[in-house]
Order: sequence, then C-alpha cells, then structure tokens
Amino acid sequence: MASSSLPIRPKTLSRAQRAVRCAPFYMKLLVAMRSQSVALRAISDDRGILSGYTRQPLSDVAADSHLGWLMTVGIVRREVDGQGLTDSFRLTPIGRQLVERWEAAGCPDSTGSPLDYLLNASSRWLRLPIWLY
Repeated sequence: MASSSLPIRPKTLSRAQRAVRCAPFYMKLLVAMRSQSVALRAISDDRGILSGYTRQPLSDVAADSHLGWLMTVGIVRREVDGQGLTDSFRLTPIGRQLVERWEAAGCPDSTGSPLDYLLNASSRWLRLPIWLY
C-alpha cells in the first residue's frame, strides 16, 4: 500500500530520519505500526526484545520518552479510541513515507553515527520551549 507523498521540508526529513536512526528501535516496530497500533507494553522490558522491536530492554518510561520524541518529529502518533488517548502508537503519513523509502533502499536497520547522536541530542534536549514559538 503506497501512501501519497506529502511535501516534506528537507530539514524536517533529515531530523526525522536521524531521530529514527538514534532511537533504540528496530525497523520491525515501525513496520508493525504502519498496519496496526502497537501498545507501549509490547515495546517495553523484555517484550520489546522478544518481539524484535527494541535493541535493548526499555522501561515503560524510557520507551514512552523515545516514542514521545518520535511524535515530536512527526514519525509516530498516539492512538485514540472512543475514550481518548491510549498507550498505543501508529505511524504518521511522514513515518509511512520514511519506512517505504528505507524498504525501497534496502537499508532497514541502520544506526546513527556519533554525529547523528550529537545532533539528535541537541535537537531533542536543547530546543526552545513550545510557549516561545
């Protein structure tokens, strides 16, 4: 299922790709999120490793924090049900485009370089508070 291409600014695309490369998740998680919502409890602790979703065991708080950053850069979104937000996540249209590009390029599970980790950390932790925008 090919998604329609949304115009993505190069800076936005670069930041999103870098965030995914620096996240502790495998492409298998993003592929799963493309077709279904994935609950936080399926990603955290040993379940994430056993499912092939994470590179190391993550606490619920750590997994939620990493997924929160991927939400900020536009890759994933929280699933909503009839009662409000849930603890499950799905890909956004930008996330779908990135997964499709990586699948087409044949490079599913690349990790970031030291420079990627530095730039990702500076984008994530040294940004302006939202109330200043």
